[in-house]
Amino acid sequence: MAKDVQQLDRVIIRFAGDSGDGMQLTGDRFTTETASFGNDLSTLPDFPAEIRAPAGTLPGVSAFQLHFADHDIMTPGDRPDVLVAMNPAALKANLRDLPRGADIIVNTDEFTKRNLAKVGYETNPLEDDSLHAYNVHSIGLTSMTVEALKGIAITKKEAERAKNMFALGLLSWLYNRPTEGTIKFLESKFARNAAIMKANITAFNAGWNFGETTEDFSVSYEVKPAALPAGNYRNMSGNLALAYGLVAASQQSGLPLFLGSYPITPASDVLHELSKHKRFGVRTFQAEDEIAAVGAALGAAYGGSLAVTSTSGPGLALKQETIGLGVSLELPLIVIDVQRAGPSTGMPTKTEQADLLQAMFGRNGEAPVPIVAPRSPADCFETALEAVRIATTYRVPVIILSDGYLANGSEPWRIPDVEDLPDLRVPFATEHNKTFEDGATAFWPYLRDPETLARPWAVPGTAGLEHRIGGIEKADGTGNISYDPANHDFMVRIRQAKVDGVAATIPPLEVDDPSGRARVLVLGWGSTYGPIGAACRIVRADGVDVAQAHLRHLNPFPSNLGEVLRGYDTVLVPEMNLGQLAMLVRAKFLVDAIGYNQVRGLPFSAEELASVIEEVAKR
Repeated sequence: MAKDVQQLDRVIIRFAGDSGDGMQLTGDRFTTETASFGNDLSTLPDFPAEIRAPAGTLPGVSAFQLHFADHDIMTPGDRPDVLVAMNPAALKANLRDLPRGADIIVNTDEFTKRNLAKVGYETNPLEDDSLHAYNVHSIGLTSMTVEALKGIAITKKEAERAKNMFALGLLSWLYNRPTEGTIKFLESKFARNAAIMKANITAFNAGWNFGETTEDFSVSYEVKPAALPAGNYRNMSGNLALAYGLVAASQQSGLPLFLGSYPITPASDVLHELSKHKRFGVRTFQAEDEIAAVGAALGAAYGGSLAVTSTSGPGLALKQETIGLGVSLELPLIVIDVQRAGPSTGMPTKTEQADLLQAMFGRNGEAPVPIVAPRSPADCFETALEAVRIATTYRVPVIILSDGYLANGSEPWRIPDVEDLPDLRVPFATEHNKTFEDGATAFWPYLRDPETLARPWAVPGTAGLEHRIGGIEKADGTGNISYDPANHDFMVRIRQAKVDGVAATIPPLEVDDPSGRARVLVLGWGSTYGPIGAACRIVRADGVDVAQAHLRHLNPFPSNLGEVLRGYDTVLVPEMNLGQLAMLVRAKFLVDAIGYNQVRGLPFSAEELASVIEEVAKR
């Protein structure tokens, strides 16, 4: 008999298991099929911080959460409706996040005495009634997979590893996901090993068929496609979007793209992705350390390339002297900081946004740089283009502050038309720019554009445009070494004025204030955009008037920010740090901003922020 299909408007699913259980691959495939189906979605991969944590232990749990819906959503969701737990560690690590009535699909084959003891279970939670508040589906995923793969020429261990595909097939049936894309993916991924390919496809189909025939699931569910603006879409993570944005900027500027990078979590995927695009003239250099990476990038900028270096917080600290050199040389340089939890090595796989003050003030001397921050994974593409525009227009290093949440998370991205991308072409200096009274001419490398205050960019080897570089202070105009106090004061101020001038070319800050009666403004930056937006929706539905504004440009601020802040009685600033933007806002605008701060290595939940906003509004 055909089973009933129930309609849902949204679902939050979390896959969890050991690092070797393939939870990231399972989640990614489910996400890809969901994107192709047309749902709006948001994901949150959660990697273990240890490279090889002991199997079956809490530190080794890897998880992937997906929120998909038939309407616009803004976060990966707060509390999963479904947890797929491949072992006791996965169950214990994630149980606290589940609401009452949630579905739990557990792999009973892993609930042995030894595995239970590893995570502190004195009794089996599947048998002691401790999970009575949930809908538990006890399934022998491992044994059923091995049984389904009998007759295929693989080892038992190889058969057991395909259990994630069995689980993916089951969930694909349960939520009516397409299957053709996953089959093609497996055919491509295992094209060189026919037996492994057959095993994974068979396991996937077995999981689907199990859902179709088992009495444990009496219904399946359907979440209809979302009403998104017309266009072509693909699922996009933040790091991938940064890489694509840089390639697009290279094409739009006519500059060859050079990335000097040292691998560091969670920024390494930018290096990995850009290394694939040599056909677009992209050159990637994996340096021996962070200092060499940024040094090579700055050298590429001097040579006329679109120069980029990527890192995370610890690497940004090492790059700061060379970034300061870029400020002094006044060369365009893109510095990507995918922030992670610190200090020092910290928690490499967990997110944070605590590098704002380091980006603002981390260099010796007065060395201002523009700072931009994407608000979502897809927005990383536009932010990369904007960073390149600022860097090449004003001849200055620009820091992009992404974070681990944006880097690894994903959402639908509407592929733009090439014709709609900005024109980023850069004029290089090709002739002398200084004429003396006697008619003689010369090239002065620090003779500035009257509007942008940018100096000319001369490619080395251009005849007659030889000029000096180095870390010692430059004389205005000539670029000669100068120890003159008045000149140093002037050069410091002109470099600051150049960065301040960027504000004239960025759009004014927009405020989302539907009622026009809000007295509380929630101000955010970076990846807090989604949780703040979702929280504002919740409190507005409860009748609370609240306004929201979000900053992409953090240095300089939008020119109307002070006016916006003074238009509200209370300004609330949620941040995944101890109040860095709030500190800057207080200092610059003398606004008594209230900070709400968490540094747990996790993004805010919408419910959590909603309760804070309601409390502030009542006060």
